[in-house]
Amino acid sequence: MSEPTVATPRRRRSQPSRGRLGVVGVIGEILITVGVIVLLYVVWQLWIGDAIVGAQRQAEAQEISRQWATGEEDSASAATPAPGAGSGTASPEPVVPAAVGETEVFATLHIPRFGDDWVFPVAEGISKSGVLDPIGVGHYPGTAMPGALGNVALAAHRYTHGAPFENVPSLRIGDAIVLETPDGWYTYRFRNLEYVRPDEVSVLEPVPQRPGVAADGRYLTLTTCSPMWSTAERIAAYAVFESFTPRADGAPDSLASAEGA
Repeated sequence: MSEPTVATPRRRRSQPSRGRLGVVGVIGEILITVGVIVLLYVVWQLWIGDAIVGAQRQAEAQEISRQWATGEEDSASAATPAPGAGSGTASPEPVVPAAVGETEVFATLHIPRFGDDWVFPVAEGISKSGVLDPIGVGHYPGTAMPGALGNVALAAHRYTHGAPFENVPSLRIGDAIVLETPDGWYTYRFRNLEYVRPDEVSVLEPVPQRPGVAADGRYLTLTTCSPMWSTAERIAAYAVFESFTPRADGAPDSLASAEGA
C-alpha cells in the first residue's frame, strides 16, 4: 500500500510594486531623453553648427576682400617690396610685414578645390580662444609671411567652429592655395601631404621637415587634426609658391574653381 502524497504548496512569484515600475519607467524615459539630446548635439556639431559658423566666417572673409578691393580699409598689414629681387635670397614680390599683432587679420585664404566661394580669414596666432575658434585660420608666429622666403605655416580646425580644413585630405597635386592681402594674391600650388605626430614641429621649419636648413624657396604648410574628432595625429599639407598678382591686375586665374578637375 503506497503512502499518500502530500501536495507541496506552490510559491507565488513576487510581483514588482507599482511604485518600482514607476521609478524604472521614469529612469528609462530620462535615459531616452538624454540619448536624444546627445544625438542632436552630435548632429549639430557635425553638420548644422559647422555649416552655420562656416558660412558666417566666409561672409566675414568676403567682406574683408571687398573692402580691400574698394580701398575702404587701410590695413596695417600692407606689404612692402622686398630688396634683392632675383638673387635667390630674397623675394621680388612684396612681403607682408612680420610685425602683425596677435589675432590681427592680415589675409584671407582661398582654396578653389573646396568651392568658388570658399574663403576664410587668416589671423596672427594659433590659440583656440583667440584665433582658431572665433576667426578661422591662424598663422604660426615666427614662420614666414606671404611673399617671404621660408614656410608660411597655417592651422585651422578640421571639425567644429566652421571646420575650415575639413577637406584638406581631398587636395590634389597642383591645386591652388591662394593668400589674398591688401596688395594682391599669393598663389601656392599643392604638392603632397603627410600624417605626423602632434609634436612634429619640423613641419614648421623654413624648409619643411629639414631642421637647420636655410630657406631656399617659398613654401606654405597647412596643419590640422587627424583623424576626424581626434588629436592623435596631424595632417601637414605642403605647397610651393607660384606667383604674385598685384591687386591692380585683378583677381588671378588661380582662383578659378577646381571642382571636377
